[in-house]
Amino acid sequence: MRAAVVVWLVAVGAGVAETLVRLALPDPPGPGALVKRAVIAAGLVVLVLALREGRTVVRWLLALLMGVVGTLAAVAEPITWLAAGGSPATSLAGAGVAELGVVGLRVTYLAAVLVALVLVFRPAANAFFRLRATPD
Repeated sequence: MRAAVVVWLVAVGAGVAETLVRLALPDPPGPGALVKRAVIAAGLVVLVLALREGRTVVRWLLALLMGVVGTLAAVAEPITWLAAGGSPATSLAGAGVAELGVVGLRVTYLAAVLVALVLVFRPAANAFFRLRATPD
């Protein structure tokens, strides 16, 4: 379960880092958005750390919040941009360090979430959660 916790924390860290990198962009997040993202990140860290206790509900909450909601949030903007006729080649050619950082961090988030989902739903993890659910 340690590997899953580490990978979930990498995903949260990538989201936090993306927020910080966005501060260098022409349209940075405002104070309200920063507070909202900080609260969300803190809540996710609490959930990730609680995963070690073996509560199945925490595993499903992380899968829902980061695996579904977080992934949809991470891909919605690029999909909308592509649907509006955006050109990845042109955009990447003209991208600065901050823009490339956002792309890299988003890819890191998505990859970490995918790996973490596999780790928390593999047979060894299922056994871990069953063992922890057994009353003493």
